[in-house]
Amino acid sequence: MPDTNMLDPTRLKFGIGQPVPRAEDPVLLTGRGRYTDDIALPGQAWCVIVRSPYAHGVIRGIATEAARAMPGVLGVWTGADLVAAGYGPMKCGMPLKNKDGSPLRSTQRHALATDKVRFVGDPVAFVVAETRAEAKDAAEMVELDIDMLPAVTEASAAAATDAPQLYGDIPGNLVLDFHQGDSAKVAAAFASAAHVARLSLRNNRIVVSAMEPRSAIGTFEEGRHVLRVGCQGVFGLRNQLANEVLKVPVQQVRVLTGNVGGSFGMKANAYPEYLCLLHAAKELARPVKWTDERSGSFLSDQHGRDHEVVAELALDAEAKFLAVRLTSFANMGAYLSTVAPLMGTANFWKNVQSNYATPLIEVATRCLLTNTTPVSAYRGAGRPEGNYFMERLIEAAAAEMGISAVEIRSRNHIRTDQFPYAAASGSRYDGGDFTAVLEETLSAADVAGFAARKAESASQGRLRGLGIGNFLECTAPPTKEQGGIRFEKDGTVTIITGTLDYGQGHWSAFAQVLHQAIGIPFQQIRLLQGDSDELVAGGGTGGSKSLMASGAAIMEAAELVVKKGRDAAAWALEAAPTDIEFEAHAEGGHGRFLIAGTDRGIGIMDLAARLRDATSLPEGVPPTLDVTHVFDEAPQAYPNGCHVAEVEVDPETGIVSVVRYTSVNDFGVIVNPMLVAGQAHGGIAQGIGQALLERVAFSDDGQLQSGSYMDYALPRAEDMPSIGFVSHPVPATTNPLGAKGCGEAGCAGSLPAVMNALVDALSTYGIRHIDMPATPERVWQAIQAARAT
Repeated sequence: MPDTNMLDPTRLKFGIGQPVPRAEDPVLLTGRGRYTDDIALPGQAWCVIVRSPYAHGVIRGIATEAARAMPGVLGVWTGADLVAAGYGPMKCGMPLKNKDGSPLRSTQRHALATDKVRFVGDPVAFVVAETRAEAKDAAEMVELDIDMLPAVTEASAAAATDAPQLYGDIPGNLVLDFHQGDSAKVAAAFASAAHVARLSLRNNRIVVSAMEPRSAIGTFEEGRHVLRVGCQGVFGLRNQLANEVLKVPVQQVRVLTGNVGGSFGMKANAYPEYLCLLHAAKELARPVKWTDERSGSFLSDQHGRDHEVVAELALDAEAKFLAVRLTSFANMGAYLSTVAPLMGTANFWKNVQSNYATPLIEVATRCLLTNTTPVSAYRGAGRPEGNYFMERLIEAAAAEMGISAVEIRSRNHIRTDQFPYAAASGSRYDGGDFTAVLEETLSAADVAGFAARKAESASQGRLRGLGIGNFLECTAPPTKEQGGIRFEKDGTVTIITGTLDYGQGHWSAFAQVLHQAIGIPFQQIRLLQGDSDELVAGGGTGGSKSLMASGAAIMEAAELVVKKGRDAAAWALEAAPTDIEFEAHAEGGHGRFLIAGTDRGIGIMDLAARLRDATSLPEGVPPTLDVTHVFDEAPQAYPNGCHVAEVEVDPETGIVSVVRYTSVNDFGVIVNPMLVAGQAHGGIAQGIGQALLERVAFSDDGQLQSGSYMDYALPRAEDMPSIGFVSHPVPATTNPLGAKGCGEAGCAGSLPAVMNALVDALSTYGIRHIDMPATPERVWQAIQAARAT
């Protein structure tokens, strides 16, 4: 029934800008969510993957006879079986080029290793049995004959002339020698600089650690491969599986996704396990399921980050930026994931500019293979890092030049009268208010009162530091995205989209957009997003672009609904189409078609029902208001802001606590402030985790030393401060909603804010830099070393 309270005196209760609670939450909080592991299909068998215990070695043989003889076993397969079946390898198709113009060298990763194993956890076989326990028992009976080889785990070490070689056709382990920028001009700028700030920085490797481990079920139904799996976009995953791996027409593949417990980039692309399941399901003519254990996730889920960077900033005598230069090694792991080279190359290039008028940029990155778990996108995917490098350089320059870091930022901000601004990175910023955001943050964070708080900390034997994280990130550009609208028989309206919610809360935000556009009752809006059969396009969720893409698609589709509705309303009201007007929020806040100059009309929901019930319609009257629409594309957007963190350090233990945190953010038009604040909180938490706690560690022979939560430290509630969130919106002009994206910005602000605060606290001892993660051990060692000098 229509909600007569839909309109309040000033604004729509469920419209854009309202903090509407997530429509997903009642289902999830009452345990009615449906994740992949919750599904049990009739006749379902279980799969267990056999993984290499060695980081590097030649496969001499795989004995499966004992495993096949185990109780309940339905089959055991090796890489030779899958190659014989004609499947293709997974590879990286990114159009990145070496500095000599040649394309990157992609690895060709088969689902199961056939010649060599290249990291601990590399899949070499799989077992399918009636039960999971039987499959696990049988997997332990698979015997591997592997001649071990030396391993290399660091990208810089992999570049050495005597380093172990992972592939015979990729000399020097180098898949990409990336270079962007005018070296001669940058060198001249550095030569003429009054001051050069230089830092050696480590962007530590991260375990993604999504709440839900990966899980999938493969079936073969009516001649089609069907994969039920948690992912970031069913349309793209279906295409990758069909075109690249299965080598079948896309019509023969269907991907279904229900609820997804987090991803942060990690679940975006195909994994070896998915082909194993689909192959076994076809061979056995029954569903086959696999769910990873957390120990397996640490090994097999793609990791994030992992770069070794020398960052340099050239400044003139007035501390104006002349050039910034990044020289890096990027660790790809043992195989190239779909987007692996992007983070340390193009995304460094785009994002190190930040919100500063830096005239010259140079980025040189060598992307190298190592005997480690493959690396892929992780929240921000190079965007937070670019900002982190710049903000750390600014703090270093300020300390060395004796100029306030706030002043340096203000002098170099792009001014409001410079928009649209053609950045040296090639981006074209459409707008912003960078200095005002900085000033508002300093006020909101009560920076003026910091000295008193520092004195109070000192009275208790603790060091206190304050750090600023100014940031601007370049989102992924919104590409083709579906905005389907379907009026259902039960009186609901379904939005069909190719983006996919894996924790963000798309249902409510998208429903707010549709309600705002044409007055569909909010409570009657549903979201369909996880069935590739329903889609004609879909860019998936990633790169902070979902609202810009799906929101624009929904708005354009809504216009088409109104266009169809005028013709239908003319029939229903016995008027000419030219006399029909549409009011998006009439009485009760709902959409209504009216005959101009009269009070005669029909509500959009009633009109949809009339069409649905009609037995015949005159020519020219649409049979339904349903629309299938594809939004084309738009330029990327530039969310920005400023975060201020305060930390306390116990110098006797090295323990660092984030005790105060403030953020002011320009995310353009905000559809749902509650969801946006939640996104910022999540990103800030992950940034704090990387800055202070998290690090993937490998032994020299490639064994994962941080393979469980006993050895890998995620931030807990007690590690998090109360987070102040303030919005300073400057609407984007590059998309119909004016939105800028917010999903990854929390990391972009928190990495530099927390680390700058820590260095500020440690400056008492003359310490000018410490790498992430600044664990208690590292901080304590740095303090002891400083005390000894």
